[in-house]
Amino acid sequence: MVRTRATASGPAQLPREFVGGIVFDSMRLTDILKSDCVRVPLEATDKRHAIFELVDLLAEKNPVGDKVALREAVWRREMIRTTGIGHGLAIPHGKVAGCKSLCMAVGVTREPIDFGAIDGEPVQLIILLASAADQTGPHIQALAQISRLMTDAEFRNALKRAATSDEFYHLIAAQETVESDQSPVSSGEG
Repeated sequence: MVRTRATASGPAQLPREFVGGIVFDSMRLTDILKSDCVRVPLEATDKRHAIFELVDLLAEKNPVGDKVALREAVWRREMIRTTGIGHGLAIPHGKVAGCKSLCMAVGVTREPIDFGAIDGEPVQLIILLASAADQTGPHIQALAQISRLMTDAEFRNALKRAATSDEFYHLIAAQETVESDQSPVSSGEG
């Protein structure tokens, strides 16, 4: 059964996300991304070092448990199949027992790097997700929100051009605000 929510402005409406038969309330990336987990520019010049740089940044700022285990989990996932999803974007991710909750680090490379992306194009935007091994729902919600935001080519390009980490973070926050203002579902509890 699909859940609906009543809003302050009117009758119940369908939630925004329906993924794999599960209905999710929308997640804001800024709920899980801390401004100090954004790095513009990344120092790394190849895929492995870019992933490890973001894992290290994430581990400095979040309770992810064993940083080495997270590095290994993310790299192992990357070796199974590229997380370069196209349009200059990669979403490496990993799950480890010591990670308390879903967390994220993002970065923009100085120059596009080869990620073996599915469209054959190099990557410049990298969004790293880490979560506990037993947490699937929030992980799927974050992927859905990333996908939704990144469908906008102008927005992707603005992120790639961000000169500072603060500018990058504020672009995401502003885009999510615009998106929630255009949504037929209120952001309040129903």
